[in-house]
Parts: sequence; structure tokens; C-alpha cells
Amino acid sequence: MIGTFVNTAAVLVGGTIGLLLKKNMPERVTTIYFQAVGLFTLAIGISMAVKMDHILIVVGSLAIGSLLGEWMNLEVGVERMSEYLKKRFRIGSDKFSEGLITAFLLFCIGSMTILGTIQEGTGGSSDLLFTKSLMDFFSGMLLASAFGFGVIVSAIPLLIFQGLLTLLAMYAGSFFTPVIIQGLTSVGGILLIGLGINILEIKKLRIMNMLPALLVVVLLLWIFR
Repeated sequence: MIGTFVNTAAVLVGGTIGLLLKKNMPERVTTIYFQAVGLFTLAIGISMAVKMDHILIVVGSLAIGSLLGEWMNLEVGVERMSEYLKKRFRIGSDKFSEGLITAFLLFCIGSMTILGTIQEGTGGSSDLLFTKSLMDFFSGMLLASAFGFGVIVSAIPLLIFQGLLTLLAMYAGSFFTPVIIQGLTSVGGILLIGLGINILEIKKLRIMNMLPALLVVVLLLWIFR
């Protein structure tokens, strides 16, 4: 799991540098940074969703996953956890939860994450995760300079998520077929588009409540394909 450890360290270091840069930024610069991050997120989401296959399964996954997330009220749960962390560690950032969610989705939802962990978990090279680590280092700087400490905290769920995927690949690497990887990428791309809309303050979408769609699309593709 060396690739995941390097990736986690890259986010921590990049996020810390970005946090230091944030302290010296005037408000007008911070505003343009948020706009840049929002457009960046939209661009990544569109690039992931543009090659969408199995449209009915993707739409069904989003619908079922969103209803499940709404029923579990994940958004409220994350907000409560964020408030607890802010009080526990005396974090003053008002963008903490938004930074945590944005960074986690950008760092963990994508074909490089899935392919990299499968490659490493099945005994292959860690090169793909090393490449992703370099990308996440610079993304972490940009995100932390805009959102603050929540981006650094996102390294924890990143470590858990990628670690679990690597362990799963060790024992069931053949499960992640190209069809399932493409389905995850398509749903993840749509979620990132929604996230970009949130960052640009076009409309407030409850993206956190839609996350179960990532599990639903895997289940549906496994059943029907």
C-alpha cells in the first residue's frame, strides 16, 4: 500500500502549503480562487462523465443512491462531524465541511484511484498512484488555499478509502471489470459536476446525500452485466 501512503502524504504536504498561502491572501484573491476551483471541478466532472455508458443504470443508480442518502441524511451527519472537529481542534474556518467533501471527492472519485489501487493490490506497480499523488499535491495546494483546513483532514478518508480498495483488490481484483470502473467514473463525474455547481454558488445541491450512488452503480452493473 505504499502508493496510498505516498498519496496521503502528498495531500498533507500540499494542503499545508496551501493553508500557509491562504493566510496572506486578500479577499478578492480568495474569491477568484473559489471561482477557479469551481470551474476546475466542473471540468474534471465533465471529462469523467462525457464517455458515459449504460445510461439507464447510471441514472437509476443516482436516483436510488440519492434516495438512500436522503433517508440516511448523510449531509447532516457530515455537518455534525465537521462541527465537532472544528470545536475539538479549534478550527475557525467556515468552509471546513465544504473543503473536506470537495477534496475527498476530487481525490478519491476517479478512474486513476480505482485503476491505481487495483494495480497495486494485485501485485503490480504503484506508478499510477505515484502519478496521482503528484497531481493531488498541486490540487491540495489549490484547494487548501481556497477552503482551508478541511482539505488537510480529507487525507484521513483518502487513506481509508484507497487502503480498503487496495485490500479488496488483493482478494477480488477480478471483480473490478472495465464496465464497473467506467460506471464508477461516470457517476463520480456527475457528482463532481454537482460539486462544481455548489462551489460556484449557482445552486446548493446535497451532493453528500448522493454518494451512495457509487455503491449502487457497482451493485447494479454486477447484477445486470
